[in-house]
Amino acid sequence: MSASGGTKAVVAALVANLFIAVTKFAAWVLTGASSMLAEAIHSVADSGNQALLLVGGRRAKRAATPEHPFGFGRERYVFAFVVAIVLFSVGGLFALYEAYHKYEEVHAGHPNELIEGRWWWVPLVVLVAAIVAESFSFRTAIRESRHAKGKQSWVRFVRSARSPELPVILLEDLGALLGLVFALIGVGLTLITGNGYFDVAGTAMIGLLLVAIAVVLAVETKSLLLGESATPESIQKMRRALEGTDGVERVIHMKTLHLGPEEVLVAAKIAVPAADRAAEVARVINAAEARIREAEPMVSALYLEPDIDTAPASRP
Repeated sequence: MSASGGTKAVVAALVANLFIAVTKFAAWVLTGASSMLAEAIHSVADSGNQALLLVGGRRAKRAATPEHPFGFGRERYVFAFVVAIVLFSVGGLFALYEAYHKYEEVHAGHPNELIEGRWWWVPLVVLVAAIVAESFSFRTAIRESRHAKGKQSWVRFVRSARSPELPVILLEDLGALLGLVFALIGVGLTLITGNGYFDVAGTAMIGLLLVAIAVVLAVETKSLLLGESATPESIQKMRRALEGTDGVERVIHMKTLHLGPEEVLVAAKIAVPAADRAAEVARVINAAEARIREAEPMVSALYLEPDIDTAPASRP
Protein backbone atom coordinates (compact mmCIF):
# COMPACT_ATOMS: atom_id res chain seq x y z
CA MET A 1 0.00 0.00 0.00
CA SER A 2 1.33 3.44 -0.87
CA ALA A 3 1.58 5.88 2.00
CA SER A 4 -0.18 8.53 -0.11
CA GLY A 5 -3.26 6.30 -0.43
CA GLY A 6 -3.52 5.95 3.33
CA THR A 7 -2.98 9.68 3.87
CA LYS A 8 -5.71 10.56 1.39
CA ALA A 9 -8.21 8.32 3.18
CA VAL A 10 -7.20 9.77 6.58
CA VAL A 11 -7.62 13.37 5.41
CA ALA A 12 -11.01 12.60 3.85
CA ALA A 13 -12.20 11.03 7.10
CA LEU A 14 -10.83 13.93 9.19
CA VAL A 15 -12.65 16.58 7.14
CA ALA A 16 -15.91 14.62 7.25
CA ASN A 17 -15.74 14.03 11.01
CA LEU A 18 -14.96 17.64 11.92
CA PHE A 19 -17.99 18.84 9.98
CA ILE A 20 -20.22 16.12 11.38
CA ALA A 21 -19.09 16.70 14.99
CA VAL A 22 -20.19 20.36 14.88
CA THR A 23 -23.66 19.51 13.54
CA LYS A 24 -24.15 16.71 16.06
CA PHE A 25 -23.26 18.96 19.00
CA ALA A 26 -25.70 21.57 17.70
CA ALA A 27 -28.46 18.95 17.46
CA TRP A 28 -27.73 17.76 21.01
CA VAL A 29 -27.86 21.30 22.40
CA LEU A 30 -31.26 21.87 20.75
CA THR A 31 -32.87 18.54 21.66
CA GLY A 32 -30.93 16.90 24.51
CA ALA A 33 -30.97 13.55 22.67
CA SER A 34 -28.38 11.26 24.25
CA SER A 35 -27.79 9.49 20.92
CA MET A 36 -26.71 12.81 19.42
CA LEU A 37 -24.27 13.51 22.27
CA ALA A 38 -22.80 10.00 21.99
CA GLU A 39 -22.43 10.46 18.24
CA ALA A 40 -20.89 13.92 18.68
CA ILE A 41 -18.25 12.56 21.06
CA HIS A 42 -17.76 9.66 18.64
CA SER A 43 -16.97 12.13 15.83
CA VAL A 44 -14.61 14.11 18.09
CA ALA A 45 -12.76 10.89 18.98
CA ASP A 46 -12.56 9.91 15.32
CA SER A 47 -11.22 13.36 14.38
CA GLY A 48 -8.56 13.09 17.06
CA ASN A 49 -7.69 9.61 15.85
CA GLN A 50 -7.20 10.78 12.27
CA ALA A 51 -4.98 13.61 13.50
CA LEU A 52 -2.93 11.03 15.44
CA LEU A 53 -2.52 8.89 12.32
CA LEU A 54 -1.27 11.89 10.35
CA VAL A 55 1.20 12.79 13.12
CA GLY A 56 2.41 9.19 13.30
CA GLY A 57 2.93 9.07 9.54
CA ARG A 58 4.95 12.27 9.65
CA ARG A 59 7.13 11.21 12.59
CA ALA A 60 7.81 7.83 10.98
CA LYS A 61 9.63 9.57 8.12
CA ARG A 62 12.45 10.82 10.35
CA ALA A 63 15.94 9.68 9.41
CA ALA A 64 17.64 6.90 11.35
CA THR A 65 19.87 7.85 14.29
CA PRO A 66 22.62 5.97 16.17
CA GLU A 67 20.08 5.31 18.92
CA HIS A 68 17.46 4.12 16.41
CA PRO A 69 19.56 2.67 13.57
CA PHE A 70 16.58 1.14 11.76
CA GLY A 71 14.60 4.37 11.70
CA PHE A 72 11.21 5.29 13.14
CA GLY A 73 8.83 3.38 10.87
CA ARG A 74 7.10 1.72 13.82
CA GLU A 75 5.86 5.09 15.07
CA ARG A 76 2.88 4.51 12.78
CA TYR A 77 2.05 1.36 14.74
CA VAL A 78 2.39 3.17 18.07
CA PHE A 79 0.00 5.93 17.04
CA ALA A 80 -2.45 3.38 15.62
CA PHE A 81 -2.47 1.64 19.00
CA VAL A 82 -3.15 4.97 20.71
CA VAL A 83 -6.09 5.38 18.31
CA ALA A 84 -7.58 2.13 19.60
CA ILE A 85 -7.24 3.35 23.20
CA VAL A 86 -8.88 6.71 22.38
CA LEU A 87 -11.74 5.00 20.54
CA PHE A 88 -12.31 2.63 23.47
CA SER A 89 -12.20 5.24 26.24
CA VAL A 90 -13.41 8.52 24.72
CA GLY A 91 -15.86 6.96 22.26
CA GLY A 92 -17.12 3.65 23.62
CA LEU A 93 -17.02 4.14 27.38
CA PHE A 94 -18.44 7.66 27.18
CA ALA A 95 -21.37 6.45 25.06
CA LEU A 96 -22.12 3.69 27.58
CA TYR A 97 -21.94 6.21 30.44
CA GLU A 98 -24.29 8.57 28.58
CA ALA A 99 -26.72 5.70 27.98
CA TYR A 100 -26.76 4.95 31.72
CA HIS A 101 -27.18 8.64 32.58
CA LYS A 102 -30.05 9.04 30.10
CA TYR A 103 -31.68 5.86 31.42
CA GLU A 104 -31.70 7.36 34.92
CA GLU A 105 -33.38 10.51 33.59
CA VAL A 106 -36.04 8.62 31.65
CA HIS A 107 -36.67 6.25 34.55
CA ALA A 108 -37.08 9.20 36.92
CA GLY A 109 -39.64 10.79 34.60
CA HIS A 110 -37.66 13.94 33.77
CA PRO A 111 -38.94 16.06 30.84
CA ASN A 112 -37.66 14.87 27.45
CA GLU A 113 -36.56 17.79 25.27
CA LEU A 114 -36.41 15.57 22.20
CA ILE A 115 -40.11 14.68 22.42
CA GLU A 116 -41.48 17.90 23.83
CA GLY A 117 -39.28 20.51 22.13
CA ARG A 118 -39.91 22.24 18.81
CA TRP A 119 -36.52 21.16 17.43
CA TRP A 120 -37.43 17.46 17.24
CA TRP A 121 -36.70 17.38 13.50
CA VAL A 122 -33.10 18.63 13.80
CA PRO A 123 -31.53 15.27 14.83
CA LEU A 124 -33.18 13.53 11.89
CA VAL A 125 -31.78 16.06 9.41
CA VAL A 126 -28.32 15.97 11.01
CA LEU A 127 -28.19 12.17 11.09
CA VAL A 128 -29.25 11.81 7.45
CA ALA A 129 -26.69 14.44 6.37
CA ALA A 130 -24.02 12.72 8.48
CA ILE A 131 -24.78 9.35 6.89
CA VAL A 132 -24.29 10.93 3.45
CA ALA A 133 -20.98 12.56 4.48
CA GLU A 134 -19.66 9.39 6.14
CA SER A 135 -20.63 7.37 3.07
CA PHE A 136 -18.36 9.53 0.93
CA SER A 137 -15.52 9.10 3.42
CA PHE A 138 -16.10 5.33 3.56
CA ARG A 139 -16.13 5.15 -0.23
CA THR A 140 -12.76 6.92 -0.36
CA ALA A 141 -11.29 4.46 2.17
CA ILE A 142 -12.62 1.49 0.18
CA ARG A 143 -11.27 2.85 -3.10
CA GLU A 144 -7.81 3.50 -1.64
CA SER A 145 -7.78 0.07 0.04
CA ARG A 146 -8.51 -1.91 -3.12
CA HIS A 147 -4.94 -1.39 -4.38
CA ALA A 148 -3.52 -3.06 -1.27
CA LYS A 149 -6.29 -5.60 -0.72
CA GLY A 150 -5.94 -7.42 -4.02
CA LYS A 151 -7.95 -10.63 -4.02
CA GLN A 152 -8.11 -10.93 -0.23
CA SER A 153 -11.39 -10.70 1.61
CA TRP A 154 -11.96 -7.51 3.59
CA VAL A 155 -11.63 -9.39 6.88
CA ARG A 156 -8.35 -10.92 5.76
CA PHE A 157 -7.09 -7.53 4.58
CA VAL A 158 -7.76 -5.92 7.98
CA ARG A 159 -6.02 -8.80 9.76
CA SER A 160 -2.98 -9.06 7.48
CA ALA A 161 -2.31 -5.45 6.43
CA ARG A 162 1.10 -4.18 7.53
CA SER A 163 0.08 -0.53 7.05
CA PRO A 164 -2.24 0.51 9.90
CA GLU A 165 -3.90 3.61 8.40
CA LEU A 166 -6.33 2.05 5.93
CA PRO A 167 -7.61 -0.74 8.23
CA VAL A 168 -8.09 1.82 11.01
CA ILE A 169 -10.01 4.20 8.73
CA LEU A 170 -12.08 1.37 7.27
CA LEU A 171 -13.16 0.16 10.70
CA GLU A 172 -13.73 3.70 11.99
CA ASP A 173 -15.86 4.66 8.98
CA LEU A 174 -17.82 1.41 9.19
CA GLY A 175 -18.37 2.03 12.90
CA ALA A 176 -19.41 5.62 12.19
CA LEU A 177 -22.02 4.54 9.63
CA LEU A 178 -23.44 1.83 11.88
CA GLY A 179 -23.45 4.23 14.83
CA LEU A 180 -25.40 6.79 12.81
CA VAL A 181 -27.92 4.12 11.85
CA PHE A 182 -28.31 3.11 15.52
CA ALA A 183 -28.78 6.76 16.49
CA LEU A 184 -31.32 7.32 13.71
CA ILE A 185 -33.30 4.25 14.78
CA GLY A 186 -33.19 5.29 18.45
CA VAL A 187 -34.22 8.89 17.80
CA GLY A 188 -36.82 7.92 15.22
CA LEU A 189 -38.52 5.35 17.45
CA THR A 190 -38.45 7.79 20.36
CA LEU A 191 -40.25 10.42 18.26
CA ILE A 192 -42.77 7.93 16.89
CA THR A 193 -43.63 6.21 20.18
CA GLY A 194 -42.84 8.94 22.70
CA ASN A 195 -40.74 6.38 24.61
CA GLY A 196 -37.32 7.75 25.65
CA TYR A 197 -35.93 4.27 26.26
CA PHE A 198 -35.38 3.86 22.51
CA ASP A 199 -32.95 6.80 22.61
CA VAL A 200 -31.19 5.09 25.52
CA ALA A 201 -30.96 1.81 23.58
CA GLY A 202 -29.51 3.56 20.51
CA THR A 203 -26.86 5.24 22.67
CA ALA A 204 -25.94 1.95 24.36
CA MET A 205 -25.61 0.20 20.98
CA ILE A 206 -23.26 2.95 19.79
CA GLY A 207 -21.09 2.42 22.88
CA LEU A 208 -20.94 -1.36 22.48
CA LEU A 209 -20.09 -0.98 18.79
CA LEU A 210 -17.19 1.39 19.50
CA VAL A 211 -15.81 -0.83 22.25
CA ALA A 212 -15.88 -3.85 19.91
CA ILE A 213 -14.09 -1.96 17.11
CA ALA A 214 -11.50 -0.61 19.55
CA VAL A 215 -10.74 -4.12 20.82
CA VAL A 216 -10.25 -5.42 17.26
CA LEU A 217 -7.92 -2.51 16.44
CA ALA A 218 -5.94 -3.00 19.65
CA VAL A 219 -5.42 -6.72 19.02
CA GLU A 220 -4.32 -6.25 15.41
CA THR A 221 -2.06 -3.28 16.17
CA LYS A 222 -0.45 -5.08 19.11
CA SER A 223 0.65 -7.80 16.72
CA LEU A 224 2.31 -5.17 14.50
CA LEU A 225 4.04 -3.59 17.50
CA LEU A 226 5.45 -6.96 18.58
CA GLY A 227 6.86 -7.42 15.08
CA GLU A 228 5.35 -9.26 12.12
CA SER A 229 7.14 -10.95 9.26
CA ALA A 230 6.73 -9.97 5.64
CA THR A 231 3.66 -11.37 3.93
CA PRO A 232 3.89 -14.97 2.60
CA GLU A 233 3.75 -13.62 -0.97
CA SER A 234 6.65 -11.27 -0.30
CA ILE A 235 8.69 -14.01 1.38
CA GLN A 236 8.17 -16.30 -1.62
CA LYS A 237 9.36 -13.57 -4.00
CA MET A 238 12.52 -13.00 -1.96
CA ARG A 239 13.24 -16.71 -1.62
CA ARG A 240 12.88 -17.23 -5.38
CA ALA A 241 15.19 -14.27 -6.00
CA LEU A 242 17.87 -15.74 -3.75
CA GLU A 243 17.59 -19.25 -5.13
CA GLY A 244 17.75 -17.89 -8.68
CA THR A 245 21.09 -16.17 -8.05
CA ASP A 246 24.08 -17.80 -9.75
CA GLY A 247 26.31 -19.27 -7.03
CA VAL A 248 23.56 -19.75 -4.42
CA GLU A 249 22.90 -23.45 -3.94
CA ARG A 250 19.91 -22.99 -1.64
CA VAL A 251 18.45 -20.84 1.12
CA ILE A 252 19.24 -22.56 4.42
CA HIS A 253 16.90 -20.29 6.37
CA MET A 254 15.49 -16.78 6.13
CA LYS A 255 13.81 -14.47 8.64
CA THR A 256 11.98 -11.23 7.92
CA LEU A 257 10.62 -8.43 10.11
CA HIS A 258 8.60 -5.32 9.30
CA LEU A 259 10.44 -2.28 10.67
CA GLY A 260 7.55 -0.19 9.40
CA PRO A 261 4.71 -0.55 6.90
CA GLU A 262 7.03 -0.08 3.90
CA GLU A 263 10.30 -1.23 5.50
CA VAL A 264 11.39 -4.86 5.83
CA LEU A 265 14.47 -6.35 7.47
CA VAL A 266 15.73 -9.59 5.92
CA ALA A 267 18.32 -11.94 7.40
CA ALA A 268 19.17 -15.12 5.51
CA LYS A 269 21.77 -17.86 5.53
CA ILE A 270 22.60 -19.06 2.02
CA ALA A 271 24.59 -22.10 0.90
CA VAL A 272 27.53 -21.43 -1.46
CA PRO A 273 29.93 -23.91 -3.12
CA ALA A 274 32.67 -25.17 -0.81
CA ALA A 275 35.52 -24.45 -3.23
CA ASP A 276 34.71 -20.74 -3.78
CA ARG A 277 37.27 -18.11 -2.82
CA ALA A 278 36.39 -15.09 -0.69
CA ALA A 279 36.16 -12.84 -3.75
CA GLU A 280 33.73 -15.19 -5.43
CA VAL A 281 31.60 -15.47 -2.30
CA ALA A 282 31.46 -11.67 -2.09
CA ARG A 283 30.34 -11.53 -5.74
CA VAL A 284 27.56 -14.04 -5.05
CA ILE A 285 26.37 -12.07 -2.02
CA ASN A 286 26.34 -8.78 -3.94
CA ALA A 287 24.39 -10.38 -6.77
CA ALA A 288 21.93 -11.94 -4.32
CA GLU A 289 21.40 -8.60 -2.59
CA ALA A 290 20.66 -6.90 -5.89
CA ARG A 291 18.15 -9.58 -6.92
CA ILE A 292 16.30 -9.59 -3.61
CA ARG A 293 15.98 -5.79 -3.57
CA GLU A 294 14.69 -5.91 -7.12
CA ALA A 295 12.14 -8.56 -6.19
CA GLU A 296 10.95 -6.69 -3.07
CA PRO A 297 11.58 -2.91 -3.04
CA MET A 298 10.43 -2.64 0.60
CA VAL A 299 13.63 -4.34 1.80
CA SER A 300 15.45 -1.59 3.71
CA ALA A 301 17.89 -3.73 5.74
CA LEU A 302 19.44 -6.89 4.35
CA TYR A 303 21.95 -9.28 5.92
CA LEU A 304 23.16 -12.38 4.07
CA GLU A 305 25.40 -14.99 5.70
CA PRO A 306 27.21 -17.42 3.39
CA ASP A 307 27.70 -20.97 4.61
CA ILE A 308 28.74 -24.38 3.34
CA ASP A 309 25.77 -26.67 2.86
CA THR A 310 26.36 -29.62 5.21
CA ALA A 311 22.92 -31.16 4.75
CA PRO A 312 23.15 -34.82 3.63
CA ALA A 313 22.58 -35.32 -0.06
CA SER A 314 19.12 -36.63 -0.85
CA ARG A 315 18.99 -40.19 -2.18
CA PRO A 316 17.19 -41.00 -5.43
